[in-house]
Amino acid sequence: MSTTAGTRQRPSSFATRLPGAALTAFTWVIGLVFVAPVLWLVLTAFKQENQAATNPPTLFFQPTLDRFAAVLGADFLPYLGNSAIATLASTLLVLLLGLPAAYALSIAPVKRTQDVLFFFISTKMLPVVAVVVPIYVAAAHLSMLDNVWTLVVLYTAMNLPIAVWMLRSFFLEVPTAIVEAARMEGAGLPRILWSVMMPIMAPGIAATALICMIFSWNEFFFAVNLTAAQAATVPVFLTGFITSEGLFVAQLSAAVVMASLPIVVIGWTAQRQLVRGLSMGAVK
Repeated sequence: MSTTAGTRQRPSSFATRLPGAALTAFTWVIGLVFVAPVLWLVLTAFKQENQAATNPPTLFFQPTLDRFAAVLGADFLPYLGNSAIATLASTLLVLLLGLPAAYALSIAPVKRTQDVLFFFISTKMLPVVAVVVPIYVAAAHLSMLDNVWTLVVLYTAMNLPIAVWMLRSFFLEVPTAIVEAARMEGAGLPRILWSVMMPIMAPGIAATALICMIFSWNEFFFAVNLTAAQAATVPVFLTGFITSEGLFVAQLSAAVVMASLPIVVIGWTAQRQLVRGLSMGAVK
């Protein structure tokens, strides 16, 4: 009797690797679909204006930095400075206010914790257009129109609910035994937050800060309605390339690349902390 009669034939190694290879190829295709518009934007920034909107598109061209020089010559740096001040200051305020609030709602919750959390997130349900008129009137009475610190206050209020929810989920991942041990040693709330929680929470804080920075950097509605010449931000600057004479595609692409570069650099630098932070509160 043959010993191989009842032996089940094993599939070939190619057959076992085929599903994984197909999934990898499909993932690459999806990735390229998402990256293609960004890549085309960057390439357009290095074209001359007459090559940027041709039909069919110009695929072969001599790269030039003229569009970037034109953007810098259009007083781009003051707008960049206003965006940097509004973004960094509001993010710092969000962390200073959000960390104690998230600590209280996670480590030491009260009876109405869920109601407080719902109130925080419910503020994000109100359309921005519904509040811009009273905010404009209040800013005008306080002589705070066209002031970058008005944007700081508004961006802080805009990002604080999201920051509290994110930071609370990160605080819930910290073992309560560590906090209790610090209390047993006589550490107060500032010492617990700074010396005990901050090293553990660093990835979560970095992720929260980066998300708040992205939201503040890209915010357009408040900036375009409450600023003019002194406190306008980068998104307002970008609208200047949409004129009655037409759309300056190459110059607009160069401005977008330069406007996106600071956030891209910050995100690339903090990518390890960002990945750890985003996955920190994902699984209970």
